[in-house]
Amino acid sequence: MENNIKIKPEAHSYSLKNFMSDFGIIIVFFLFCIILAIINPYFLKPRNLINVLRQISINGLLSIGMTFVILTGGIDLSVGSMLAFSGVIAASFVSPAFGGSIHSVPLAIIFSLCAGIGMGAFNGILIAKWKVPPFVATLGMLSIARGVTFIYSNGMPIPNIDTRFLFIGQGEFCGIPFPVLIFAIVFCISWVVLYKTRFGRYVYAVGGNEKSAKISGVNTRLIIFITYVISGLLSSLGGLILTARTTAGLPQAGVSYELDAIAAVVIGGTSLSGGQGDLVGTLFGALIMGVINNGLDLMGVSSYYQQVIKGSIIIGAILLDSLRKERE
Repeated sequence: MENNIKIKPEAHSYSLKNFMSDFGIIIVFFLFCIILAIINPYFLKPRNLINVLRQISINGLLSIGMTFVILTGGIDLSVGSMLAFSGVIAASFVSPAFGGSIHSVPLAIIFSLCAGIGMGAFNGILIAKWKVPPFVATLGMLSIARGVTFIYSNGMPIPNIDTRFLFIGQGEFCGIPFPVLIFAIVFCISWVVLYKTRFGRYVYAVGGNEKSAKISGVNTRLIIFITYVISGLLSSLGGLILTARTTAGLPQAGVSYELDAIAAVVIGGTSLSGGQGDLVGTLFGALIMGVINNGLDLMGVSSYYQQVIKGSIIIGAILLDSLRKERE
């Protein structure tokens, strides 16, 4: 008598591949920390670690916005320029040298954030409504925002910022650097939005298959538009922090910041084709980029070589993503 009973695989089998997929980025982060601590013991000094966290907070904000955009299958190359423009806008309101007033800190924050939202909305309209490819639209915004920044500031830094404004980038709250606290709050809000709301589910749906999402009743144009607004908003928030840290509005600020943001997102496991990835991976991707930048600085590596290393990391992460897709 033939035995037709089939043995089913265990439902909860957990392979090494699954383990590395879930925790590989965390392991890599701690490996980098251990290696850098061995090379330069100063790396683990509290003062240096706090400085790393302050630096990560800015790239972390840009990376969160970039994650939303990339999950829909897009890209935002203009985050660094939007950061710079928002920064000089804020500085102009709180710098007497530029005609600002010491009573204008709230206005500086409001107008800076509005500038980021406006630029992000412009990107979103071009991409969602007019179907301009994200690469082209945001590359154009990169140039426009940078040019407007130099025009607005006359190509010069805006110094003498009100000391009360500097708290955003240099202050502490209960011993926690204020930029780190801002980043933590934004991360938590973004996590809830992405994983606990209908909007978050629609972001993944649009990135997974935009046509299917549209047929299912999702307003794909609106979802894409909102993700670019989010990216612009978080870029301006990063501009506020950077301006307060450097005590001046710098028109050249944010150059190549888009590379660090994209690298953090891709290293964190988010697919450039959209629909796959998570914010926790982005968080550790930003931590890895921050640790690498800090480690290279401690070792005295030239900024020129640092650009080569960052570019190589991005290419390597993309290649790993491609290999992972081929195996699926």
